Amino acid sequence: MLKSLQGRTVIVTGGSKGIGRGIARRFGEAGLNVLVVSRKLDEANLVAAEIGPHASGFAADVSSADGCAAMAAAALDRYGSVDVLCANAGIFPAAKLADMTEADFDLVMNTNLKGTFLAVQACLAALKRSPAGRIVITSSITGPITGYPGWSHYGASKAGQLGFMRTAAIELAPYGITVNAVLPGNILTEGMELIGEEYIAQTAACVPMKRMGSVEDIANAALYFASEEANYVTGQTIVVDGGQILPESPGALDAMG
Repeated sequence: MLKSLQGRTVIVTGGSKGIGRGIARRFGEAGLNVLVVSRKLDEANLVAAEIGPHASGFAADVSSADGCAAMAAAALDRYGSVDVLCANAGIFPAAKLADMTEADFDLVMNTNLKGTFLAVQACLAALKRSPAGRIVITSSITGPITGYPGWSHYGASKAGQLGFMRTAAIELAPYGITVNAVLPGNILTEGMELIGEEYIAQTAACVPMKRMGSVEDIANAALYFASEEANYVTGQTIVVDGGQILPESPGALDAMG
Protein backbone atom coordinates (compact mmCIF):
# COMPACT_ATOMS: atom_id res chain seq x y z
CA MET A 1 0.00 0.00 0.00
CA LEU A 2 1.58 3.26 -1.12
CA LYS A 3 1.47 6.29 1.14
CA SER A 4 -1.05 8.89 0.09
CA LEU A 5 -0.06 11.46 -2.51
CA GLN A 6 -3.33 13.31 -2.09
CA GLY A 7 -3.05 17.05 -2.63
CA ARG A 8 0.11 16.93 -4.71
CA THR A 9 0.10 18.03 -8.34
CA VAL A 10 1.06 16.07 -11.44
CA ILE A 11 1.46 17.26 -15.01
CA VAL A 12 0.84 14.54 -17.61
CA THR A 13 1.96 15.44 -21.12
CA GLY A 14 0.26 13.59 -23.95
CA GLY A 15 -2.47 12.97 -21.42
CA SER A 16 -5.53 12.88 -23.65
CA LYS A 17 -5.12 9.43 -25.21
CA GLY A 18 -3.68 5.98 -24.71
CA ILE A 19 -1.06 5.51 -22.02
CA GLY A 20 -1.16 9.20 -21.07
CA ARG A 21 -4.88 9.05 -20.44
CA GLY A 22 -4.37 5.96 -18.29
CA ILE A 23 -1.65 7.69 -16.27
CA ALA A 24 -3.75 10.82 -15.78
CA ARG A 25 -6.76 8.80 -14.61
CA ARG A 26 -4.67 6.65 -12.24
CA PHE A 27 -3.02 9.67 -10.63
CA GLY A 28 -6.44 11.26 -10.29
CA GLU A 29 -7.69 8.16 -8.49
CA ALA A 30 -4.72 8.50 -6.13
CA GLY A 31 -5.91 11.97 -5.14
CA LEU A 32 -3.46 14.19 -6.98
CA ASN A 33 -4.35 17.38 -8.79
CA VAL A 34 -3.89 16.55 -12.47
CA LEU A 35 -3.05 18.90 -15.32
CA VAL A 36 -3.87 16.96 -18.48
CA VAL A 37 -1.76 18.35 -21.32
CA SER A 38 -2.51 17.76 -24.99
CA ARG A 39 -2.13 19.64 -28.23
CA LYS A 40 -5.93 19.75 -28.41
CA LEU A 41 -7.67 21.45 -25.49
CA ASP A 42 -11.03 19.79 -26.05
CA GLU A 43 -9.44 16.33 -25.79
CA ALA A 44 -7.53 17.30 -22.64
CA ASN A 45 -10.71 18.66 -21.09
CA LEU A 46 -12.57 15.41 -21.77
CA VAL A 47 -10.02 13.42 -19.78
CA ALA A 48 -10.01 16.02 -17.00
CA ALA A 49 -13.79 15.69 -16.79
CA GLU A 50 -13.40 11.92 -16.41
CA ILE A 51 -11.07 12.47 -13.47
CA GLY A 52 -13.13 15.06 -11.62
CA PRO A 53 -12.91 18.55 -10.12
CA HIS A 54 -9.24 18.22 -9.12
CA ALA A 55 -8.19 17.93 -12.77
CA SER A 56 -8.11 20.34 -15.69
CA GLY A 57 -6.97 20.39 -19.28
CA PHE A 58 -4.32 22.50 -20.94
CA ALA A 59 -3.22 22.82 -24.57
CA ALA A 60 0.51 22.82 -25.28
CA ASP A 61 2.98 21.50 -27.82
CA VAL A 62 5.88 19.98 -25.87
CA SER A 63 8.28 20.61 -28.75
CA SER A 64 7.92 24.33 -27.96
CA ALA A 65 9.79 25.90 -25.05
CA ASP A 66 7.08 28.55 -24.75
CA GLY A 67 4.40 25.88 -24.69
CA CYS A 68 6.13 23.98 -21.90
CA ALA A 69 6.69 27.16 -19.89
CA ALA A 70 2.99 28.01 -20.19
CA MET A 71 2.10 24.48 -19.08
CA ALA A 72 4.19 24.73 -15.91
CA ALA A 73 2.81 28.20 -15.17
CA ALA A 74 -0.75 26.91 -15.54
CA ALA A 75 -0.16 24.12 -13.02
CA LEU A 76 1.29 26.58 -10.51
CA ASP A 77 -1.54 29.05 -11.06
CA ARG A 78 -4.28 26.44 -10.68
CA TYR A 79 -2.83 24.18 -7.98
CA GLY A 80 0.09 26.00 -6.38
CA SER A 81 2.78 23.40 -7.06
CA VAL A 82 4.29 20.93 -9.47
CA ASP A 83 5.33 17.80 -7.61
CA VAL A 84 5.33 15.21 -10.39
CA LEU A 85 5.99 15.51 -14.11
CA CYS A 86 4.99 12.57 -16.27
CA ALA A 87 6.79 13.25 -19.55
CA ASN A 88 4.64 10.97 -21.65
CA ALA A 89 3.99 12.84 -24.92
CA GLY A 90 5.19 10.88 -27.91
CA ILE A 91 4.44 10.13 -31.54
CA PHE A 92 5.30 7.09 -33.64
CA PRO A 93 4.67 7.56 -37.38
CA ALA A 94 6.25 4.70 -39.32
CA ALA A 95 8.80 5.29 -42.08
CA LYS A 96 11.43 2.93 -43.48
CA LEU A 97 14.97 4.29 -43.71
CA ALA A 98 14.96 4.53 -47.51
CA ASP A 99 11.81 6.64 -47.45
CA MET A 100 12.28 8.64 -44.24
CA THR A 101 12.75 12.36 -44.76
CA GLU A 102 14.69 14.77 -42.61
CA ALA A 103 11.37 16.30 -41.64
CA ASP A 104 10.05 12.88 -40.55
CA PHE A 105 13.09 12.35 -38.33
CA ASP A 106 12.98 15.84 -36.84
CA LEU A 107 9.26 15.62 -36.08
CA VAL A 108 9.70 12.49 -33.97
CA MET A 109 12.84 13.71 -32.22
CA ASN A 110 11.37 17.13 -31.50
CA THR A 111 8.30 15.68 -29.83
CA ASN A 112 9.69 12.60 -28.10
CA LEU A 113 13.20 13.60 -27.07
CA LYS A 114 13.39 17.39 -27.18
CA GLY A 115 9.86 17.51 -25.76
CA THR A 116 11.02 15.52 -22.73
CA PHE A 117 13.92 17.91 -22.16
CA LEU A 118 11.77 21.03 -22.55
CA ALA A 119 9.03 19.73 -20.25
CA VAL A 120 11.55 18.86 -17.56
CA GLN A 121 13.38 22.18 -17.86
CA ALA A 122 10.12 24.15 -17.67
CA CYS A 123 9.09 22.37 -14.45
CA LEU A 124 12.48 22.40 -12.73
CA ALA A 125 12.03 25.48 -10.56
CA ALA A 126 8.70 24.21 -9.23
CA LEU A 127 9.99 20.65 -8.74
CA LYS A 128 12.91 21.98 -6.69
CA ARG A 129 10.41 23.61 -4.33
CA SER A 130 8.46 20.38 -3.92
CA PRO A 131 9.16 18.25 -0.84
CA ALA A 132 9.37 15.22 -3.14
CA GLY A 133 9.89 16.15 -6.78
CA ARG A 134 9.41 13.32 -9.25
CA ILE A 135 9.98 13.01 -13.00
CA VAL A 136 8.61 9.93 -14.73
CA ILE A 137 9.43 9.42 -18.41
CA THR A 138 7.45 7.14 -20.70
CA SER A 139 10.07 5.50 -22.88
CA SER A 140 9.59 2.14 -24.66
CA ILE A 141 11.18 -1.27 -25.13
CA THR A 142 11.56 -0.21 -28.79
CA GLY A 143 14.92 1.52 -29.06
CA PRO A 144 16.49 0.85 -25.68
CA ILE A 145 16.05 -2.95 -25.96
CA THR A 146 14.36 -4.00 -29.21
CA GLY A 147 13.90 -2.69 -32.72
CA TYR A 148 11.07 -2.67 -35.24
CA PRO A 149 11.17 -1.87 -38.98
CA GLY A 150 9.92 1.62 -39.72
CA TRP A 151 10.65 2.95 -36.26
CA SER A 152 14.36 3.79 -36.38
CA HIS A 153 13.62 7.44 -35.56
CA TYR A 154 11.19 6.46 -32.80
CA GLY A 155 13.64 3.94 -31.34
CA ALA A 156 16.42 6.53 -31.38
CA SER A 157 14.22 9.01 -29.53
CA LYS A 158 13.25 6.46 -26.88
CA ALA A 159 16.83 5.34 -26.32
CA GLY A 160 17.80 9.00 -26.14
CA GLN A 161 15.30 9.57 -23.36
CA LEU A 162 17.18 7.08 -21.20
CA GLY A 163 20.51 8.77 -21.83
CA PHE A 164 18.90 12.05 -20.83
CA MET A 165 17.34 10.43 -17.75
CA ARG A 166 20.60 9.11 -16.33
CA THR A 167 22.45 12.41 -16.37
CA ALA A 168 19.37 14.36 -15.27
CA ALA A 169 19.04 12.00 -12.30
CA ILE A 170 22.59 12.85 -11.21
CA GLU A 171 22.12 16.59 -11.63
CA LEU A 172 18.80 16.70 -9.79
CA ALA A 173 19.59 14.30 -6.95
CA PRO A 174 20.88 17.11 -4.64
CA TYR A 175 17.38 18.63 -4.80
CA GLY A 176 15.68 15.36 -3.84
CA ILE A 177 14.19 15.04 -7.34
CA THR A 178 14.12 11.53 -8.79
CA VAL A 179 14.11 10.79 -12.53
CA ASN A 180 12.97 7.36 -13.75
CA ALA A 181 11.39 5.77 -16.80
CA VAL A 182 8.73 3.21 -17.62
CA LEU A 183 9.36 1.07 -20.72
CA PRO A 184 6.07 -0.28 -22.07
CA GLY A 185 5.80 -3.25 -24.37
CA ASN A 186 2.72 -3.74 -26.55
CA ILE A 187 -0.11 -1.94 -24.80
CA LEU A 188 -3.77 -2.12 -25.74
CA THR A 189 -4.83 1.47 -26.41
CA GLU A 190 -7.65 3.07 -28.38
CA GLY A 191 -5.48 3.23 -31.48
CA MET A 192 -4.51 -0.42 -31.20
CA GLU A 193 -8.13 -1.48 -30.90
CA LEU A 194 -8.86 0.16 -34.27
CA ILE A 195 -6.33 -2.10 -35.99
CA GLY A 196 -8.48 -5.17 -35.39
CA GLU A 197 -8.80 -8.34 -33.35
CA GLU A 198 -6.54 -10.41 -35.64
CA TYR A 199 -3.57 -8.08 -35.14
CA ILE A 200 -4.19 -7.96 -31.39
CA ALA A 201 -4.28 -11.76 -31.19
CA GLN A 202 -1.06 -12.07 -33.22
CA THR A 203 0.67 -9.54 -31.00
CA ALA A 204 -0.51 -11.17 -27.78
CA ALA A 205 0.76 -14.53 -29.03
CA CYS A 206 4.32 -13.12 -28.95
CA VAL A 207 4.06 -12.33 -25.24
CA PRO A 208 4.71 -15.08 -22.65
CA MET A 209 1.73 -13.88 -20.60
CA LYS A 210 -0.40 -14.26 -23.75
CA ARG A 211 -2.03 -10.88 -23.53
CA MET A 212 -1.27 -7.30 -24.36
CA GLY A 213 -0.71 -4.89 -21.52
CA SER A 214 -3.26 -2.34 -20.35
CA VAL A 215 -2.74 1.36 -19.85
CA GLU A 216 -3.34 0.70 -16.15
CA ASP A 217 -0.30 -1.59 -16.07
CA ILE A 218 1.87 1.33 -17.20
CA ALA A 219 0.09 3.84 -14.96
CA ASN A 220 0.69 1.72 -11.86
CA ALA A 221 4.42 1.63 -12.59
CA ALA A 222 4.44 5.41 -13.05
CA LEU A 223 2.58 5.85 -9.78
CA TYR A 224 5.19 3.76 -7.97
CA PHE A 225 7.99 5.98 -9.28
CA ALA A 226 6.03 9.01 -8.04
CA SER A 227 5.48 7.52 -4.58
CA GLU A 228 7.21 8.14 -1.27
CA GLU A 229 8.26 4.49 -1.31
CA ALA A 230 10.43 5.17 -4.39
CA ASN A 231 12.28 8.12 -2.86
CA TYR A 232 15.65 6.33 -3.08
CA VAL A 233 15.12 5.10 -6.64
CA THR A 234 16.48 7.31 -9.40
CA GLY A 235 17.94 6.88 -12.87
CA GLN A 236 16.18 3.53 -13.19
CA THR A 237 13.80 1.82 -15.59
CA ILE A 238 10.90 -0.60 -15.24
CA VAL A 239 10.05 -2.77 -18.23
CA VAL A 240 6.31 -3.46 -18.32
CA ASP A 241 5.82 -5.92 -21.17
CA GLY A 242 4.44 -9.23 -19.89
CA GLY A 243 7.83 -10.82 -20.57
CA GLN A 244 7.82 -9.86 -24.25
CA ILE A 245 11.58 -9.28 -24.46
CA LEU A 246 12.52 -12.55 -22.71
CA PRO A 247 12.20 -15.33 -25.34
CA GLU A 248 15.38 -15.83 -27.39
CA SER A 249 13.30 -17.07 -30.33
CA PRO A 250 9.66 -17.87 -31.28
CA GLY A 251 10.55 -21.48 -30.47
CA ALA A 252 10.91 -20.55 -26.83
CA LEU A 253 7.23 -19.68 -26.71
CA ASP A 254 6.30 -22.90 -28.49
CA ALA A 255 8.24 -24.84 -25.87
CA MET A 256 6.04 -23.44 -23.11
CA GLY A 257 3.59 -26.24 -23.89
